Amino acid sequence: MPARRRRSEAPSRPWALCLLFALGVLGGVVLWAWRPDLPREVLIQRYANAQSRFVDVGGVRAHVRDEGRPDGMPLVMIHGSLGSLQVWEGWVRELDTKLRLISVDLPGHGLTGPWPRGEYTVEAYADFVEVLADALHLDRFAIAGQSMGGAVAWTFAATRPERVTHLILVDSAGFRDGGDRTLSTSLAHLGVLSDIGIYFKPRSMVRRALLDTYADPAMVTPARLQRYSDLQRFPGNRPATLQRLRTQEPLDPTMLRHLAVPTLIIWGARDRQLPVNEAYRFQSAIKGAKLAIFSRLGHAPMEEDPKATAAAVAAFLPTEPPPPPARSVAPEPPSADQPVAPSIVPEKD
Repeated sequence: MPARRRRSEAPSRPWALCLLFALGVLGGVVLWAWRPDLPREVLIQRYANAQSRFVDVGGVRAHVRDEGRPDGMPLVMIHGSLGSLQVWEGWVRELDTKLRLISVDLPGHGLTGPWPRGEYTVEAYADFVEVLADALHLDRFAIAGQSMGGAVAWTFAATRPERVTHLILVDSAGFRDGGDRTLSTSLAHLGVLSDIGIYFKPRSMVRRALLDTYADPAMVTPARLQRYSDLQRFPGNRPATLQRLRTQEPLDPTMLRHLAVPTLIIWGARDRQLPVNEAYRFQSAIKGAKLAIFSRLGHAPMEEDPKATAAAVAAFLPTEPPPPPARSVAPEPPSADQPVAPSIVPEKD
């Protein structure tokens, strides 16, 4: 009779091995996708340059570049969602002898980081632009914006028309909620999952987003991919993006019909995020708006072909700054030895 097999010699259960394997895979995925914040000083050293300034704007240390011709027409340039002021570097190279070119990292973007106000809607960004203009002593200026930055630009022009001389919209948001995809907005409302999930974004996801931005895949260079990945990891940027996606209300494009400022609309015909028919909607809504469509470009035409798009800007904008706004002068009070005439002169009998 064969000996009975001892309990200790029984084969191990397969579920335990499966659990260990699953935990190992999960740990590998976490290590692969987890992206903690990078040190502020490291990113500033890496992406600021000799033209970079850090200006106090509404309590935040905003990354600003003020370049080009100091006495030229000032053009304030506003980047899009998850972008930074570097997207305007091509225009700066092409227009620096003609215009004064001011670019800025919006709060929650680039090297600026979060601001004490804690709001990141298009309307809050329009307020930020006003405080920035005051800090730089700009009375009246031209303003350009791309994607979400376009929505900021036309919101600013619609609500502060006395300060805007010209408006330039580059593949602008306006007829959608801030230019962000519905999927991103939906994911932002997953509560704790989205609070944690913002720190899991492998470079492959950033690369796919950039491939969707540019018509030419060659634009997704290692340096550009590195910059986008790094700047999203600036301390406070990702929570600010999450806050923006959760709080941005639908934009009100009816304001566009009340704009009375010269407007240029620049659009890439191969834009996969905001199709070119959006450009015609802007042209129809803004009285007298000019339209320049570039057939081979995508969502960021100022980066893909800075020379051609900057030429359209140069043809549209004057090079000289606008005259200062007329200020009413209060009448001087009469001197002590000057008789004061009565307000009502009595009639003679």
